[in-house]
Amino acid sequence: MSPTPRVPVVPASFFGMVLGLAGLGGSWRAAHLAWGLPLWPGEALMATAAAVWAVLVVLYLAKWLGARAAAMAEAAHPIQCCFVGLIGVATMLVAGGIAPYSRGAALVLYAAGAVFTLGFAVWRTGGLWLGERSPEHSTPVLYLPTVAGSFVAGTVGAALGLADLGQFFFGAGLFGWLAIESVLLHRMLTSPNMASALRPTLGIQLAPPVVGAVTLISIAPTAPPLFAHAMIGYGLLQALILLRLLPWILREPIAPSYWAFTFGITALATAPTRLVALGDDGSVTFLAPILFIFANAVVLLVAAGTVYLAAQGRLLPASPSAAAAATPK
Repeated sequence: MSPTPRVPVVPASFFGMVLGLAGLGGSWRAAHLAWGLPLWPGEALMATAAAVWAVLVVLYLAKWLGARAAAMAEAAHPIQCCFVGLIGVATMLVAGGIAPYSRGAALVLYAAGAVFTLGFAVWRTGGLWLGERSPEHSTPVLYLPTVAGSFVAGTVGAALGLADLGQFFFGAGLFGWLAIESVLLHRMLTSPNMASALRPTLGIQLAPPVVGAVTLISIAPTAPPLFAHAMIGYGLLQALILLRLLPWILREPIAPSYWAFTFGITALATAPTRLVALGDDGSVTFLAPILFIFANAVVLLVAAGTVYLAAQGRLLPASPSAAAAATPK
């Protein structure tokens, strides 16, 4: 029998907490520019995201040292492995959070996160191209290595003065999203029902159009807003579909997997708010405050549920191999 690890064995999916917290921090920064709201809530959220990121990086490295079998099983899992890509995404978001205070430190973190994200995306996509996959393994987590990573690389790159580099990343994320979207819709329309434990990951389905819209606004703030409006519109459609499916999704008890909703929901608020700050006086002036309030409510509820689970001692999986149990049979 292997010795019990001395540190918690955290799944890579926990890095989704950083995405939600940093995403809401970005929403508050946009709200400060658009409506003059206080800046401190956004900065506090960014600081919290950075603290959570730092703890998770240490715990994830400790997992590879103290529970290597669990780490390798996660990396080889046909679904859970995609969450490993969140490590680079979260690192770049932390870089964006500290950019106003230290561009040098932000550049270092951004470079590390971008290199990790690109390398993992190439490795993971290459594995997918080999085929031999079950349709049940195709879930919205497929967006994480290529689409989420590319869009965030573009957004944070623009914040660091690398808008031209961000345009390349935007292209990688945009066409990656469109390709994967068709695969996922085909799977949802024609394959068996999604396993209960995987249903919260449907929240990721909301993210690509609205995270992409934030990236587009970041790399081309003076461009006509037509395409950004279109991407926000498609994001709103995804949000309404998810609301229609919410009773079915909520059959799965509260779990850290519900953080999958938060990055897309915060981006859905950030994109129109950023447009308002840039002078867009159309429909976004009505949508932005509603979506901003909604994003704050959702992240607060998910965070409260996470704190409750932690207080009950039920935040982590029952065993290092619990993640493998989510594989559809």
